[in-house]
Parts: sequence; structure tokens; C-alpha cells
Amino acid sequence: MARPTMEDVAERAGVSRALVSLVMRNSPKVSEWRRVAVLRAAEELGYAPHVMARSLASRTATVLGVMVSDLRNTFFAEVVEGLDGAAQAAGFDLILNTGGRSPSRERAALRSLLSFRPAGVVLLSPVLPAAAIEEAAAQCPVVLVSRSSRLATVDTVNDDGEAGAALAVDHLVELGHRNIAHLDGGGAATSAARRKGYRAAMNRHGLRPWVVRSEHTDIAGEKAVQELLTTSTLPTALLAGNDFNAVGAISALEETGLRVPADVSVVGYDNTSLAALKHVSLTTVDQPRTEMGRLAMEALLERVRGGRSEPVRHLLHPSLVVRATTGSPRPDSQGAGG
Repeated sequence: MARPTMEDVAERAGVSRALVSLVMRNSPKVSEWRRVAVLRAAEELGYAPHVMARSLASRTATVLGVMVSDLRNTFFAEVVEGLDGAAQAAGFDLILNTGGRSPSRERAALRSLLSFRPAGVVLLSPVLPAAAIEEAAAQCPVVLVSRSSRLATVDTVNDDGEAGAALAVDHLVELGHRNIAHLDGGGAATSAARRKGYRAAMNRHGLRPWVVRSEHTDIAGEKAVQELLTTSTLPTALLAGNDFNAVGAISALEETGLRVPADVSVVGYDNTSLAALKHVSLTTVDQPRTEMGRLAMEALLERVRGGRSEPVRHLLHPSLVVRATTGSPRPDSQGAGG
């Protein structure tokens, strides 16, 4: 069967096409009984308004684009939840895609979003070069989440990664750990700040930093631990690049017979829903994901509606959530940590 049209709804409800259009735009000019009649007819026919056509007809964009770095990471899903709630409340729809943590794929994903002529775009932890972000900002308002920018045309929402990493190191040192390794997030947009915070905290405690190359994935966490197992001295604690990375590290440790936290303590980063699962119970650094999404959408809508030209830079303060994956090291497990 052909997809039902606005004309079909108008005929079923016994009204004009123009009135159906007003109902679909939620116009206050329509009486309640006519609104009910149109919505009942639309439901009976299975009619759904075409968002892009509606935007073009009204000459007012009602669509916002969102590019996610990694669909497998629940951190991004929780940020999108905040974005979507704020967007729906403002009468906007979201188009979502991903660049898969690849600069070339992200370029293509961003081009795809811009082809819909959105009112604005939110980029979640992109690895795009700054020039590509600047080009996008010349076409519509852009907000970055978990990525810094000096561009006056781009707003940002970040947590303080340096402070978050320091919270994790301080917690482990208080437990008695001195051999603390950091599984680096590689090319992720948040990695530099977390790495810097880790190094600074280790130096402050008089300990030698130990950075292990990794990425923000579970597989990378497993591989990093496998690499560590070949060293002469195994760290007694790990600060993972994010929760996803930490879960992979824990899996690799347990596969070798090591216990968490009895043999090795593990701290994640993000405090995603994954970390809170009872069988995971991951100690982690919390950044308010839904709040970050809400703030990003508010900043975007300020640009869209008011034409604000000054950049907004939200920097949120993280906190530590202590669960079951951290504890004191065994007395015989500490080597020369610093």
C-alpha cells in the first residue's frame, strides 16, 4: 500500500489539507475538536508527518544532527538521552549517525548530517580535525561534547578530565597503591586531559607514571593487560581510559586467574550504566552524561533561536564513585613505584 499522505488525512477527517498541516505543526490556531478529529484520522491511516518536508515547507529547520563517536559505548547513549529530552521539549527532532572513531568516516558522517540542512549539529567526542569542525560551523551552529575547541563559532561541554584522573590516582594512593598504570585512551578527544591529570597526580605523590598504550574499547583494554602481563612487574592498580576499556581489562585479568581487586584494582572513567551493573560494580570517575547532553542542547538552541555569537564553554566537575573493583594492595605486591 502507498504511504498515506496529508491529503488522505484531510479527506478522512473532513477538513482541508491546510488545517491538517496546522495540526501537525501543533499550531494553537486549531480548535480542540478539529485537532482530535485530525489526529484520530492520522492514527487510523497510519500517517506520520515527513519531518524534512515539514521543515522545507515552513522554511524553518526543525531537525538537529548528532554525530556519535562510538555506538557501542553506553556513555554516548546516555548523553544522547539528555540531548533528545531537551530537543523534544523544544519541538525539534534528532538525526543520529556515527563516524566510528575514524577521521575519514566522521567527515563523511558530518557531510551526511549537513545534507539534511539541520538547524544545528552536536558532535560527541569527534576525532575530526579542527578545520572540518570550523567548516561545519560556517553552515550551522555546532556544539562539541567531550572535545575542546578555541573556535568562537563553536560551543563546548566537557568534564574536567585532569581533575577526574587525579581523583582516581588519589583514591588508589590512599588505598596504599604505588604501582599504578594508566591505560591510555589513544586518539580519543578526552585522552590528553586524562593522561595529563594522571601524570600530574603521580608526580605529586612522588610516583613514577606508567602509561600503557590503549584505546577506548573493551578489546583494547584486554590487549593492554596482555601486554602488561609480559612485564617483570605487574601494576597493582589500573586507571582505564573509560569504563568500556576497564571492563576489557578486568576480563583479561580474570582470564589469567588474577582477582580484582585482590590482585589488581581497576578504576574506570564515565560512570556509565555498565559500571553500575551488579556483577561489574566498577569504581569509576563520574561525569554527568545526561546533564552534559542537556547543556549541549541548550547551548545549541541558544544559537539557533537567538543568534548568540559569543562561545559557551561548560566545564563540569567530576566525582569519584567507589564500588567493588578497588581495594588495598597485598603487602607483598608493591615494587619500586617511585
